[in-house]
Amino acid sequence: MDTYSILREIADSWVLLLMVCFFVGAGIWAFWPGQRGNRDSAALIPFRNDVADTKLSLDPKKEQRHGR
Repeated sequence: MDTYSILREIADSWVLLLMVCFFVGAGIWAFWPGQRGNRDSAALIPFRNDVADTKLSLDPKKEQRHGR
């Protein structure tokens, strides 16, 4: 058997099994109840800058200091 055939046989069986196990494990880890805080925090990432900009623009003290 040449090297390619051996590596192909390993990839078709064991590596595929390892990738499936990794995928299932990552899914279980991501949806584990203890990860809820991390999921909620990650869900708000796109809005972090918008919230910070809104707070700055709605602050009346800052608007007076800038002469607006």
